[in-house]
Formats: sequence, structure tokens, C-alpha cells
Amino acid sequence: MSRLLLLLPARTYRAEAFIEAARRTDVAVTIGTEGAAEALPDVSGTVLAMDVRDPQAAARATVAFARYHPIDAVIGVNDVTAVTAAVVAEALGLPHNSVASVTAAGNKRRMRERLSAQGLPVPQFSVFPLDGDPTSFARQVRYPCVVKPLILSASCGVIRANDEEEFTQAFRRVGKLLAALGLTAIDEQARWILAEDFVPGMEVALEGLLTNGVLQPLAMFDKPDPLDGPYFEETIYVTPSRLASDVQQHIVACAGRTAEALDLREGPVHAEFRVNQNGVWVIEMAARTIGGRCSRTLDFAAGMSLEELILRQALRMPLPPLTRQERAAGVMMLPIPYGGRLHEVRGQAEAKAVSGIEELTITAESGDELVPLPEGTRYLGFLLARGETLEDVERSLRDAHRRLTVVITASPRTATDSPPFPPSAPAMSF
Repeated sequence: MSRLLLLLPARTYRAEAFIEAARRTDVAVTIGTEGAAEALPDVSGTVLAMDVRDPQAAARATVAFARYHPIDAVIGVNDVTAVTAAVVAEALGLPHNSVASVTAAGNKRRMRERLSAQGLPVPQFSVFPLDGDPTSFARQVRYPCVVKPLILSASCGVIRANDEEEFTQAFRRVGKLLAALGLTAIDEQARWILAEDFVPGMEVALEGLLTNGVLQPLAMFDKPDPLDGPYFEETIYVTPSRLASDVQQHIVACAGRTAEALDLREGPVHAEFRVNQNGVWVIEMAARTIGGRCSRTLDFAAGMSLEELILRQALRMPLPPLTRQERAAGVMMLPIPYGGRLHEVRGQAEAKAVSGIEELTITAESGDELVPLPEGTRYLGFLLARGETLEDVERSLRDAHRRLTVVITASPRTATDSPPFPPSAPAMSF
């Protein structure tokens, strides 16, 4: 039986889907994680304790383990574990992306430097040291611009600035966030902040699979809600895309050139683009699948999930035609409206009863401290819908969301300066 090493951070939405895919494929799974085994969803395989943030230490632990339990593939589920997976796979002699390519994909500065050097359409950008003078930097950029950390994902720390004053405020706010997360003390890349031109237009996401450097597109998502700032909270993804076929082909071609410029050659990629009258612009490409529970919108031939395709490709197992079912589908990442402690989520039964809704998952638990964007690093939960048309799917998601009442009780202001509650409002809901 083939064995997969699945690298998981201490907290992730992605474990369950990959573990279920391994069960369906009859593959032995070893979980490499820094978290406790009991925190994982019904793990029946082996758990290999390791620090997934230390690639070299993880590689040593894996090589020792593999002497007695040979490993056939390594998969990381987020930006951090993707780098570790590359190091581990290299140590084991397995097909893998180079460590440099995965590291560049997870670092906004290195990514943009590589892409611009290859003539890919990326926003004009500058990078500034965190310990410098933001009022001076504010005179060196064009407006509107977007201020963001070199690391982090899911729009965490991403802020639009329309003038010098807003830039200075955004720069300091991102710096506070990086310090509060403890990243400035351990990661040199957290001591820099990127500012780039704001690119207007529609935003789309592409899921793809690389084999020997050849990109196979799997799905394209539209993001129907405008992402114009000041923060860039993603809410609804719908697929298939409404864009004209020639535009979609242009996006796929741009994604292939982006992967080539980054030297990504194996495994999944999740890429994001902006489309406007000037063409297609590359915003991100990550060496991983789409985050959260968004992949549950995708069904492929023979009922395979995205995770099963990724797993089969990593193990070089036979794959079905990589086409998804064409029925419209969508996901809403439930936003966090205010900071505070989650008390309860009302109206769940009513939301689930909305026509087209297939799933509602509240991933936050009662008593959890919730922090909205741009400081937040998680969602309240996820809504999944399917329908005959994209309009049906969007309508179902928005209708179900309106039926939810999220009650959040006030708590002391966080170290990241997320917006406090008004004193007269001890509880908030939406």
C-alpha cells in the first residue's frame, strides 16, 4: 500500500478533506504535525510529531521514519507546509517543486521580482523596511496603492491607501499585526512591507495541477463581490466563471507562464488574477490548493474531490479526465463583522433550509475570540450552494447568510487594534 505524508499546521480547515481522500484511495496516511493527534479529525493512521515550520528538522524526522515506513508522496496544505513538503520530498528523492520555487510563491516580494523579470503583468511595487519612516515611504508610491505583508494569506494585513496619510496609517497597522503575531521576531520577511499599485477590475481564482511543469486547469472561480478596499475580505466564490471563453483562455495561459516563471513544476496551484480593460494581471500564485472549505464546491469525474485528484497525482496513480461537473456551485466564507467573543450563531436551521444550500459549517466555536480583517486570520464558517445557474447559487448564498444572526459579546481591545465595540453595545450581531 502506498503511503502519503500529509503535513498539517496546528490549526487548519484542510485536514478532513485530505484524510477522507486518502481513505477513498486506499492509501496509508502519516500525519506530520506539531499539533496533538486528538485535535485532528478521526485520524486512524500514524502521527509523526514534527515542527512543520522547521523544514530541515522535519526532513530529518521524516527520513528516520521512512527507513521503516517508506513514503511515496508528501503534500503540504498551506504556504508554510508547502515549503516544508518541498524540503522533505527532496530529502526522500521524490518528485517535488524546488524549495526556491515554493519559497518564492509564498513571498510576495520574491514572486513579483521573478514575474516582473519575466515580463508577466504584475502591479508596480516597492518594498520598505518595517523599522523605517512610513511618512517618507508615503512620498515614494503612487495612489491608490495596496499595503500588505510579504507573507500571510487570505487578505490578512492587506489594506488600500488612497493618499499619504492613509498609507502611513496602513503601514503602521500592518507592522503592529506582524509584531502581534510574533512573526517579526522569527522571520526576516516579516520585517518588510510591500506597497503596490491598486489594480481595478474583476478578480478571479484558478485551481490548477502541475505535472512535469505542464499546467492542467481544474476550475475557475469568479468573485462577484467588488474587492476595492479598504480591506479585501473575500466572501463569495462561484464556478464556472462567467467570463468569455477567450478571456478564460488568456487567464489559463497567464497562469502557465506564471508557474514557469516561478519554476513550479509539480502539484496543485491556486492563482488569483485581476481582469480589466488592460488585460490580465497576476496577483498571487501559491503552491497549494484553495483554502478553507472552498474545495467542496468542486466535483470531478467519477465523483472525485479536488483532494483526491491531488493525492493521486502526487502518487502517480491513474487519473480520470480532469473535468468538473458543470452544475453551478459556490461558497461563501462567512465574514466576522466585529471583534469580540462568539456567543452563538442563530438561524442555522433556517439558513440550511434555503433552496440550493447544501452545507453550512460554523468553524468558530462559542467562546472563541473573533478578529475581523485586516487583522483576522480566520472565517466564522462556510456556506456551500449548488444550482442550475450562477445567479441561483449567489441568491441562495446571500439569502442563507441573511438568515444567520451572529451574536458577539464585547471583549477588551486586542493588541492588533481591531475596531472596538461602542461602549453602548455589549453584543453585536449581523
